[in-house]
Amino acid sequence: MSARAAGPFVPLNCAAIAAELIESELFGHVRGAYTGAQQSREGLFYYARGGTLFLDEISELPLAAQAKLLRVLEERRLRPVGSEQEIPVDVRVIAATNRDLKAEVAAQRFRHDLYYRLQVVEVTLPPLRDRPEDLPPLVAHFIAQLAPFLGVPAVQPDKRTLARMAAYDWPGNVRELRNFVERSLILGWFDFGPEPVVGAAVGTADESLEAVEKRHILAVLGACEGNKSEAARRLGVSRKTLDRKCQAWSD
Repeated sequence: MSARAAGPFVPLNCAAIAAELIESELFGHVRGAYTGAQQSREGLFYYARGGTLFLDEISELPLAAQAKLLRVLEERRLRPVGSEQEIPVDVRVIAATNRDLKAEVAAQRFRHDLYYRLQVVEVTLPPLRDRPEDLPPLVAHFIAQLAPFLGVPAVQPDKRTLARMAAYDWPGNVRELRNFVERSLILGWFDFGPEPVVGAAVGTADESLEAVEKRHILAVLGACEGNKSEAARRLGVSRKTLDRKCQAWSD
């Protein structure tokens, strides 16, 4: 609903970028700024202009980069690595962390001045276990997002499954929920029961060999959290063979 709603939304996981590259990633660099910089490159602040830059896991930002980020936030201007010219900045910055930043400041792992500069508006997001009412819309969102991407039917959880999900603690929060939805879509059903036991594929006397094989493969896939490459390795088959069988079951 903000005036920046139509602008770009540029996310960055600060923990996923090497410390020596984070400044270039954020602010850009000019050709020859460092070894290997064969050409100039715009930073994420440039691509987020007029919109929002989302800095996830900001507690992982190196102290040197924290100082430069603070200067950009204070002066609304940045200097690309290796450049002598400053560029005006028109970006809203949103930062997130799963750590206690006050404790990080006390341990001198996070700059106190940057902490107070970011703390203009602070939103504390409760863990997923404390807001079970969010589960149905989140599950619906992930199904709509992932089913077309995976090329599988948009299967839906039943009321029993949703009730069991609401009683679960979700230590991995929304990321864990997303992984569960993705795994369920790959398998073709939502089952929030105990993890299947790999190797327990012996069926009843009237169960076909094909049914036993399918149940065993799905059990291994479940144990691998939907990782088909790892499941194929454990099963002793090629990834192509596993893909073909899963596709046949979803047709």
